[in-house]
Amino acid sequence: MRLRTALILSIAVALAAPSLVVAAAQATTGGTAPAPSPAKVHPSGVATWFGPGFYGKKTACGQTMTPAVIGVANRTLPCGTLVKVSYAGHALVIPVLDRGPYGHNGADWDLTAGAATALGISETVRIGTRVVGSTTNVPTLGQPPAAAVAPLAGGASAG
Repeated sequence: MRLRTALILSIAVALAAPSLVVAAAQATTGGTAPAPSPAKVHPSGVATWFGPGFYGKKTACGQTMTPAVIGVANRTLPCGTLVKVSYAGHALVIPVLDRGPYGHNGADWDLTAGAATALGISETVRIGTRVVGSTTNVPTLGQPPAAAVAPLAGGASAG
């Protein structure tokens, strides 16, 4: 629940102040390839998740992958598209942050480890999906607010 609240707050901040971040986003994501034209998104699909092997690397949309990043990879939806993902009674609105999946298992979606954890997913599963909007693609999209990261890092101060 704490992770879901952090993501919602992060997206709300991005939506509330797009004019403050547009210039920074354009400056720091200039090297990314444009997304292909969106194809029809089916209301369900097979999802996998990706994580440890990608930590520290940039996504196709310009974010740095960490265990805390909450997002999804899709082959056709533009960066910043907001997708409501549901699984086993859990639902989460998450941004498209990357291209993929590129495995050969027929998956349509590739969740970040943070999104998979928030939804209770630990293997390849069928999820429900619905595009619900879009937000400005910025390098911090999908990152929880700083206050939510501190407890995850231990919260103790040296002293």
